[in-house]
Amino acid sequence: MSTKSDSARLTSLRMRFVTWRNRLFSSPRFQQRAAAFPLIRPITRARAERVFNLVAGFAYSQVLAACVEVGLLDLLARGAWTTADVAREARMGEAAAERLLRAAASLGLAEAVGPATWMLGSEGAALLGNPGALAMVRHHALLYADLADPVGLLRSDRQTPTALSDFWTYARASATGGVPPGRLDESEETNASAATAYSALMAASQAMISEQLISAYRFGKHQALLDVGGGTGAFVSAVGTAAPSLRLGLFDLPDVVAGAEARLNRDALIGPRLTLHKGSFLHDPLPQGHDLITLVRILHDHDDEPALRLLRAVRAALAPGGTLLIGEPMAGAPGGKAMGDAYFGLYLWAMGSGRPRRPAELGAMLRSAGFTSWRAIPTHLPLVCGAIVARA
Repeated sequence: MSTKSDSARLTSLRMRFVTWRNRLFSSPRFQQRAAAFPLIRPITRARAERVFNLVAGFAYSQVLAACVEVGLLDLLARGAWTTADVAREARMGEAAAERLLRAAASLGLAEAVGPATWMLGSEGAALLGNPGALAMVRHHALLYADLADPVGLLRSDRQTPTALSDFWTYARASATGGVPPGRLDESEETNASAATAYSALMAASQAMISEQLISAYRFGKHQALLDVGGGTGAFVSAVGTAAPSLRLGLFDLPDVVAGAEARLNRDALIGPRLTLHKGSFLHDPLPQGHDLITLVRILHDHDDEPALRLLRAVRAALAPGGTLLIGEPMAGAPGGKAMGDAYFGLYLWAMGSGRPRRPAELGAMLRSAGFTSWRAIPTHLPLVCGAIVARA
């Protein structure tokens, strides 16, 4: 009883503090005085910049999208270019090129190194070293289309088709040769384009996740790994290369596995150790005989009921003492709180399935699924991928 009363008291105190703080910060008189007072002026300016970044964030994203679409980052990485050179390469007027270059420089994507002369900026260089992030930028046109009316999106039934839900349904099927009837334009050109975009996005972004998990977890201590929902095998191949004695298994839908089979079997390092399993992880039992099962970017794509069903299937497939490793972007990640709830929250809403979860939420689901213990393990870039280990 005392615990409940202490919690209620703390909640009441926090509510009173937040009310007082918000009344203070929203006062024009306080804002003017804070901006004029030398000791707190830097704090006031930093807060004003953060607020304005919220207002202007969409424009910043569009500057980045334009830079990627016209190949500006790749161009500037090759050396110094004049504004006129950039205009010619980007097929736009010189005034428009200067406007884009100045906008890019303000975001660190480009850098002025002389009069009307530009090179790659520090943020642009970091982006070029991150193919997964660039693939997401190219993919964002679909998300922007769905977010043109964010209130309409949130008020709609999640089963209502969106640009993102159409892409994921269509591209997954297209990539494996099974385009669903009545979805988008079913011409061969569109099929190939969707499959190429899907494959590029998944391969590039999966590499980032694989790097984080391989750095954070010692896969070599296990005997046999089963990657559930492993797609074309990018993750299982990366782990198999890092842990050459590990037996490997991949479980996914029959069309997905069939599409990856020839490529994986041709890999001299991976093929001899790999067993492919075909089925639906939401409806079929998972194969047994593995002391480690991985779910990489799977749970956050599913709502709670199917996600819990999958966790129970994993628990049934693991012998006592077996391990489950979950790797995916998580809500509340250090340095990535907005990425979890703001970006992935709306992205998955538009996709029509899934939600970002905090480690404690996943832990509660693991307990409900029958796992005896779980713990979060640190990754180098939690913004990209968090990790949880659970024991059967």
